[in-house]
Amino acid sequence: MARGLLGRNHPLHIRQNRSAALKKADVVLLAGIVCDFRLSYGRVLSRSSKIIIVNRNRKEMLINSDIFWKPQEAIQGDVGSFVLKLVEGLQGQTWASDWAEELRQADREKDQSFREKAMMPVAQHLNPVRVLQLVEETLPDNSILVVDGGDFVGTAAHLVQPRGPLCWLDPGAFGTLGVGAGFALGAKLCRPDAEVWCLFGDGAFGYSLIEFDTFVRHKIPVMALIGNDAGWTQISREQVPCLGSNVACGLAYSDYHKAAIGLGAQGLLLSRDNEDQVVKVLCDAQQQCRDGHPVVVNILIGRTDFRDGSIAV
Repeated sequence: MARGLLGRNHPLHIRQNRSAALKKADVVLLAGIVCDFRLSYGRVLSRSSKIIIVNRNRKEMLINSDIFWKPQEAIQGDVGSFVLKLVEGLQGQTWASDWAEELRQADREKDQSFREKAMMPVAQHLNPVRVLQLVEETLPDNSILVVDGGDFVGTAAHLVQPRGPLCWLDPGAFGTLGVGAGFALGAKLCRPDAEVWCLFGDGAFGYSLIEFDTFVRHKIPVMALIGNDAGWTQISREQVPCLGSNVACGLAYSDYHKAAIGLGAQGLLLSRDNEDQVVKVLCDAQQQCRDGHPVVVNILIGRTDFRDGSIAV
């Protein structure tokens, strides 16, 4: 969950199949994370595992304990200081290599499933999995990722890797959509030499579009990639099975790139018409940003369902 902490390709950074790994682990260290809904209130933890939790806040540290999980050790204190002391104390210890290899193999299998999904045809527009694979291949090492959205960002979380610590900014545990433009503004002002790449869902981008006027007036070059599937798709996935209706979830394939041009920014379109030029368009947008211009790339995509492996439009 600490995206980017170990860089892009560290052999001990296992990105996929977290729940399965937690079920099999004999020891789990919860370093700063609490057992809220992100860990199913502790239900993803095995009762046979020894759980060590470290947190500055004792109340948060023990939330839902003795209901769905129980800590073997609960340490109230700074997580970073604890981990440094732990490293000192574990000098000379050796570890079974087969466990790490088992996790890496599961990672490879998951990656292969995404490669297969990237090759699946869609009825119209672009396959979002393939688009995000190309974003991952194009993303520079000095980038900061700002992600703001639901379905498109959820897909990106599997496929696009931040290049270092503190280089992934998202709406957080409570899903506060609309933070994207503000985060991008702050990131670029704090680290002007970094390239700020924003990944927006089309629903979430509705909150941030007008801030491209701010970026233009203050000469703040950031780059926004909009996964435009004409809907609040993450909501729709739950709503339609439960209520039998897609009411209030449908949007249009709006010309967000033209709206950006109207605000003085650069605007580009990616669609079925230029699907063989995804990398070229990304590189063009990147160059325009380096030349000092805020850029919006409107990417028309189909809808991906990771739960059953299908892609539907």
